[in-house]
Amino acid sequence: MSIIPLCRHRLASALLLYSAVHPLTASAINSAQIIASALSPECLEYRIAGICYWLFCTPFGCTVRTSVKVKHYIPNAVVSSYARTGDNPWSEVAILGTGIPGIAEGGGNNEQKRGLRKDNLRFKNADAIGHPALAAPVFSNFTGSMGYTCASSATAFMPYFLSTLDALVWRSGLPEGLYPEALTPGMREVGSVSNMWGNIYPRSGFVTQVDDYKAAAMVAQRAADIITRTGQVHVYQPMTASKRDGYWPPAPVTENTGTRNHKWQRLAPSISSSCAVFPDSSNPVASDGAYAWALWQPYACCQRRGQTFLYSTDF
Repeated sequence: MSIIPLCRHRLASALLLYSAVHPLTASAINSAQIIASALSPECLEYRIAGICYWLFCTPFGCTVRTSVKVKHYIPNAVVSSYARTGDNPWSEVAILGTGIPGIAEGGGNNEQKRGLRKDNLRFKNADAIGHPALAAPVFSNFTGSMGYTCASSATAFMPYFLSTLDALVWRSGLPEGLYPEALTPGMREVGSVSNMWGNIYPRSGFVTQVDDYKAAAMVAQRAADIITRTGQVHVYQPMTASKRDGYWPPAPVTENTGTRNHKWQRLAPSISSSCAVFPDSSNPVASDGAYAWALWQPYACCQRRGQTFLYSTDF
């Protein structure tokens, strides 16, 4: 299936201007708070990782030059997971998820109790939008104070995924409900036998989960799974980059891999200054069913010092 881009910068700018003039009272967090939360050395996890070797040539001969290889995380996107259409807790972009009349409306939970068993089928919308810190001078100064830094593969305020535009797949679970990942027990699941949060496939808005925080986290994980890959059967914009000389972008988001693959920083219902992966130990339940996390991904890079990249070594 071909990938359908969501929109370009001009459309996003127009929508953001509209939302600034028409604020939504249900919102819980704004761009300034999100940018401030990104100034976290723990989430950035900046370190010198090795050495890169370059071949530098002139008419007088060639020499080998070196540059420092660094690794650090970047907050690429804000992923929101919320019950009611249009209630994205990030105020400036909430207008983007208002939905298509007659198709992507409503939301909520279906809670039933049969004897000693309680079934909770929850539905969440999801938005994945470029992190505003990527365009903020204060964040550039923060990372620059550490030393040489890597370029992000994301663009600030860019809508990478809006479940209301992907309503047919997001609400039906098809065709992914027929994939082996969805039909095979133990395949693509978040957590362990003793602490199972749910399954990645089908990547839709419906989750069977008693805990609302865990249900929202599962939906956020699914959205991140989609946007960090190409060629998925969803309406979205891939948030990916290609490896090149002296630049190693992150791999697609994968669950149960620890923080070496990605991190989540909670933004709503309350802001956390640290990062973790799902399943995490801190799971505050939002009274309005609206949650948001910053998705941090790891990068490695080094400064170009010659025409030809030879190799790199890690400490």
